[in-house]
Amino acid sequence: MQTGDEKSSEFEMLNRISGPADLRDLSFSELETLSAQIRKFLVTKVSKTGGHLGPNLGVVELTLAIHRVFDSPRDPILWDTGHQTYVHKIVTGRAESFDTLRQVDGLSGYPSRSESIHDVIENSHASTALSYADGIAKAFEIHGEKDRHVVAVVGDGALTGGMTWEAINNIADGSQRSVVIVVNDNERSYSPTIGGLAHHLATLRTTQGYEKFLEWGKSVLERTPVVGAPMFEALHGMNIGFKDFVAPQGMFEDLGIKYVGPVDGHNIEELEFALQRARDFGAPVIVHAITEKGRGYKPAELDDAEKFHAVGVVDPDNGKPLKVSGPTWTNVFSEELVNIGSRRQDVVAITAAMLGPTGLDKFKANFPNRTFDVGIAEQHAVTSAVGMSHAGLHPVVAIYSTFLNRAIDQVIMDCAMHEAGVTFVLDRAGVTGDDGPSHNGMWDMALLRVVPNLELAAPRDGEQLKLALNRAMDKSDHPTVVRFPKGVLGKEVTAVRQLPFGDLLLDAQDPDVTIVSIGALAGAALEAAQILTSQGYLVSVIDPVWAYPVNQQLVTHLATSSLVITVEDGLVSGGVGDAIAAQMRNQGLDNPVLNLGIPKEFLRQANRGVLLAEFGLDAQGIAKTVRARLQATVG
Repeated sequence: MQTGDEKSSEFEMLNRISGPADLRDLSFSELETLSAQIRKFLVTKVSKTGGHLGPNLGVVELTLAIHRVFDSPRDPILWDTGHQTYVHKIVTGRAESFDTLRQVDGLSGYPSRSESIHDVIENSHASTALSYADGIAKAFEIHGEKDRHVVAVVGDGALTGGMTWEAINNIADGSQRSVVIVVNDNERSYSPTIGGLAHHLATLRTTQGYEKFLEWGKSVLERTPVVGAPMFEALHGMNIGFKDFVAPQGMFEDLGIKYVGPVDGHNIEELEFALQRARDFGAPVIVHAITEKGRGYKPAELDDAEKFHAVGVVDPDNGKPLKVSGPTWTNVFSEELVNIGSRRQDVVAITAAMLGPTGLDKFKANFPNRTFDVGIAEQHAVTSAVGMSHAGLHPVVAIYSTFLNRAIDQVIMDCAMHEAGVTFVLDRAGVTGDDGPSHNGMWDMALLRVVPNLELAAPRDGEQLKLALNRAMDKSDHPTVVRFPKGVLGKEVTAVRQLPFGDLLLDAQDPDVTIVSIGALAGAALEAAQILTSQGYLVSVIDPVWAYPVNQQLVTHLATSSLVITVEDGLVSGGVGDAIAAQMRNQGLDNPVLNLGIPKEFLRQANRGVLLAEFGLDAQGIAKTVRARLQATVG
């Protein structure tokens, strides 16, 4: 199965696994050996490619136990978010592809139906797996396939998402459908799991079982003369209140779902016993497994283990990055928000379980009482922010662009309609690439374009990001959005002249073409313009900075150009360019407009630069497209 060094004796047990059936022939001691080899394999491979290391180190034994007890793919195994499926991929015959993890045409970092029949859903947004499970189980019931089971593995962080509880409410409707919900409880999603549910799970980890407590109580009270037996019966009759006090698992069972656990998530024998009981119960069951994120790899077990949720290329011995990069967009936002917070006591920050990844960790360090992590609950984050705005605060909701998709209704109906002064900071906007189709932040501008009373900025560099953020803070009667891409900042692009509708980056009188550049693509647009200028064309480049709503003065200015090209790292259909073209038509202008952007399709896995070049959004691609259009126009 393996090649090269992986065929050495250190991976001897791993090399014997080509599918889940091979696991069932192993003894428990052999499984311990296999677990150790898988962890070493993961560190060796993921340190070279980057990826979600910590979550997968924590689910080794859990994954092995699930595949030994259940018969995948006949029993579908659904992974919530899916970033913890590397071990699942290994035991379903994909270990040999790990050198290509997250690379172009390589192994996906998430479940992928094109890779294996064992991958059922391609989700990487949290709190969705239980709804899938509910639907599949209902279909099995209708088809009369009562001997099939559905397994959904969810993290404790996913339980903070409202969609999970909507699904649980439907799963627990008194049915006899075999849905096994495995809660992988490592106290973390991206950041440590927070909120009442986290406290409930913590209580479950430390509270003795209800039955054991009752047995002890009965043995003591029954020896107590006169009042002992009646007191025991009274306490037992208190039911929910007493049960929840001594055994909080009652919360799940009162919903109609049997609870098993907590179970040591690194003890395969205990896990198998619990999973077998759940499998054979014939109705919905929750199996609560306690795991350690990053287990077996010292750098990932440290207190700052959040950074090992996902890693770039690192030294496998110490976990330190091998590539030294410059300041990132997130760094600039993080530092500027702290500066703003120092001046303004009304500014608060909200995150949805990604304090560090969104850069709000520095704000929290300085203003802990003004920082709120709501868990994986983007819808709640938005509406809660509106409440804060109503009460005199200016909330900053920092979130990945792709995750704002989940809360568009709240942005429209709760935020915009109430004219709330909330600022949304969208990290990872545009093409992100390596994490696959679901993580690209390509929908935000097209979606937000339809929101009344909203302003959106797409800064082109770090300095413009600071300016946009400060301007957004001054808006108290409507929502504002500041979006920026993933990764290291590019070169600063200095304006030739500031105009009422944006920044002029390159000036030409009566230009052959005006390029309207949105956000971080300004550098590529300017370079393309310089290529075209060297070929004898007159080219202007304009950066509106604030892309929505389209400024009427910008439209008037574009009327002087023979050809207008818009460039954006968002959906070309319904994006900024589309809006500019529509405004020009509405004003009776017939200047030809060509919109460049991301096509309306789910993008293949590749890094940002590769995908931008593929769509003609790098300097050479933009210049080539413009030149072809100009030549066609002349002809």
